[in-house]
Amino acid sequence: MGNREALLEGAKQCLVEKGYDRTTVRDIAAAAGVSMAAIGYHYGSREALLQQALFASLEDWDADLNEALSALDAPPGAGRFAAVWNLLIEHIRTRRPMWIASFELFLQAQRSPELLELYAKGQPGAFSAMAALATGEIEESLSAEDVRTVGAVQLALVSGIVMQWMSNPDTAPGPDEIAAGLRGLADAIDS
Repeated sequence: MGNREALLEGAKQCLVEKGYDRTTVRDIAAAAGVSMAAIGYHYGSREALLQQALFASLEDWDADLNEALSALDAPPGAGRFAAVWNLLIEHIRTRRPMWIASFELFLQAQRSPELLELYAKGQPGAFSAMAALATGEIEESLSAEDVRTVGAVQLALVSGIVMQWMSNPDTAPGPDEIAAGLRGLADAIDS
């Protein structure tokens, strides 16, 4: 493995262990086993390296989650809804640093027009993935309207539930409470 690859792996390790804001050039260089100057040579800056590491880590994390979701053997309906949410909640518990990193990416994007543009470009893919998650359908078979509506609302729901589980798991809702809350919202809309 060359210095460039070692730096990327070292930055990914630091993101998990320390987070975006607390990772220093020295931390990355030590984790990679290379000099601090190598960061500037290969990536230009700590921020550029950390952003690339964050996107690469999130891609790996997303692939892992998608693999677990695709292995679910539950038909559409209440059983699948509960299975999906149980899997997501377990993912939050066991991969907390990556969930934090995903929120850090969002916060970093608010300070960087270039990063915000990259973040925004990925949003349609997130809507599509979230619509497939909610419906149990294959992404390619979803209508544009379902991607935009169901996907956007599911993404908002997942983001909010993740924040609750990360803040206070003792009071965060599980699948039954989430389903009851959605039914209550649907009733409020229909009344």
